[in-house]
Amino acid sequence: MSHTFRLPSAGRFALAVAAAGAIALVSATPAFAHNEVTASDSRALATDVTLTFEAAAESTTAGITSLRVVLPQGIVPGDVTYLEGPSGWSYAPADDGYTVAGTALAPGADAEYKVKVRQLPDTELLVFKTLQSYSDGRVDRWIDVPKSGDDHSNAAAKPAPALTLQKAAPGAVVIPPTPAAPTGAPTGAPTGAPTAEASSAAPPSPATTPGAAAPGSPSVTPTLAGESADEKKDDDSSTLPVVLGIVAAVVVVGGAGGAWWWRRRGASSGS
Repeated sequence: MSHTFRLPSAGRFALAVAAAGAIALVSATPAFAHNEVTASDSRALATDVTLTFEAAAESTTAGITSLRVVLPQGIVPGDVTYLEGPSGWSYAPADDGYTVAGTALAPGADAEYKVKVRQLPDTELLVFKTLQSYSDGRVDRWIDVPKSGDDHSNAAAKPAPALTLQKAAPGAVVIPPTPAAPTGAPTGAPTGAPTAEASSAAPPSPATTPGAAAPGSPSVTPTLAGESADEKKDDDSSTLPVVLGIVAAVVVVGGAGGAWWWRRRGASSGS
């Protein structure tokens, strides 16, 4: 006599809860946190363009203290003006870009700031490689070039903020870049931000020296040339517990279901 196996209501409920928990764990991963840039005018050769940068916080225990940006080819530091940013933050130009830094934000709070670019270059894609530092010394390296303009095409990567440009307007011409000015003092600070005398010197290229850090925050040594095993461990540490949690949930649910089925089968055979 054949028996039809049917999972009881309690069993189905437990399985549904476990599945929902696994989905929630996956959804809670910071893989989709990212940095973005938008433009008031995204056409090549557009002038006086406001760029808005949004840096997502990936730490729930430490606040963002600085954003070190390397400008793409075609934009020089002298053609960038700081417009606004987090309260108390200031802008410091460097030979290849700039740093926006200040007092640590609240843990989990994103950082947003705006700059004005004198003219966008005649190209298709602008990539702004960014080093994002936290008050505990952690550094997120948003330096990977997006694939096909999709910032989320590779969940394991750290895509740099990227801006896709449209074709230049008819009659648009290239404006000669502003001559490089001596670096070493923050410029373009918004109202209420520290003055040049009260701000620290701008850090040189991130390939050789540390980026700027907020007053009172631990010193960090971010580089764009590569990252050590410890730094790589920091980037991966937030995802490891999630993976282990999912595996554990699957094992527990599978074991419970298998044990119930075995007892059910034994009872059926005995009858």
